[in-house]
Amino acid sequence: MKIYGADGREMMAVTSIERSGSDLVIKGKLFGAMPITAKLKPAEARKAFRLLSFRTMLFLLTLPFRRS
Repeated sequence: MKIYGADGREMMAVTSIERSGSDLVIKGKLFGAMPITAKLKPAEARKAFRLLSFRTMLFLLTLPFRRS
């Protein structure tokens, strides 16, 4: 999975998403060169849901079925 910046350039290539205890571990490379391992804790995931509006949540549910 790749994450792109506002200018369309690749910012991060995610190579794996795994569970480690109660955390979510995301591994990948930033800007194609720098390896990174990020952990998402449950409290931070709950904070992320507060940032989403109802319309954005609906969009996220349909995102995998949309064309590129």
